[in-house]
Amino acid sequence: MSGRRSRNAKKQRHRGLRIAYRVLVVISFVIVLVFCIANLVVRPPAQKEPVLAEGPVSTPNPGDEPTPTPTPLVRKEYFYTFMLAARDQSSGNADSIMVVSFDVKDHRVGVVSVPRDTLVGGTYTKINSYYHGGAERLQEKVSDLLGIPIDYYITVDVEAFRALVDAVGGVNFYIPCDMDYDDPVQDLSIHFTEGTRYLNGADALKVVRFRKNNDGSGYSDTGRAETQQKLLTAVAKKVLSWSGMTKYNEFIDLFARYVKTDLSGTDMAYFAGQAIYVDTASGLTTATLPGDGSVTYRGVQWCYELCPEETLEVINRLLNPYTTEVTAEMVNILQAD
Repeated sequence: MSGRRSRNAKKQRHRGLRIAYRVLVVISFVIVLVFCIANLVVRPPAQKEPVLAEGPVSTPNPGDEPTPTPTPLVRKEYFYTFMLAARDQSSGNADSIMVVSFDVKDHRVGVVSVPRDTLVGGTYTKINSYYHGGAERLQEKVSDLLGIPIDYYITVDVEAFRALVDAVGGVNFYIPCDMDYDDPVQDLSIHFTEGTRYLNGADALKVVRFRKNNDGSGYSDTGRAETQQKLLTAVAKKVLSWSGMTKYNEFIDLFARYVKTDLSGTDMAYFAGQAIYVDTASGLTTATLPGDGSVTYRGVQWCYELCPEETLEVINRLLNPYTTEVTAEMVNILQAD
């Protein structure tokens, strides 16, 4: 009798193992199928062609030494660049400009702020004014300035930031200085003391908009850019967290209402799928283009003149989409002198 029970128990165990094995095979098949479909439908987005520096074309004279053929620029695989811009509600200029690189293979992101008063020349003296020509025109100017292709642009209404912070339940953030500013024209009042505090969407928007206090103290555009970067990083961490990902549909709705971009729906699905692998603690690096914001150029005051060597270092460290370094000949950094 005990032998029969033992045999029955063995049969039940074998049957259970067979069922578990079949379930495992089915699950594995589904995972492989989904992976194959994703790779068929959500393909890596296209990259722009390398930026070619414009210059005079010279024809060699008889007897001249042949000019060496320049090495063609080659782009890194799965390395993308984006321009992020937000419009100033009162002037129509770009209130904030950032260039973001996304190295999909290494799961690394670089965020570089371009100070809004950066000296560029041309139709306008400061780069933020090029937003009047639309996102594409600003994108072209940023690309020309940095000597790299900008694959895609993303422009946001400032209200999008407020709504996003509220969607993730607010953030705890260290406010770097006392903020005491009032602008009745914009119906704007910003009053915070230095230190860590919880920020809802409305508070966070005030912090990123702050430039100076009523008495003129505060910080420069570079200080403002650093605060914006840190606050965006804090929000990004919550968005990429599991609690944030559960709000996927809400994020999609915010995106549709407040964001304009040349990314297709498939492109966005690809990048969203890859972004979850980025460790925001070690894989996200921020910087601001270095320079002097007190320069006067042709009668225009408070222009931000970039430091060429230091700017090149930031470009090559965080934004360079090429397999070779960006050189001084490739960028278009205007100097006031």
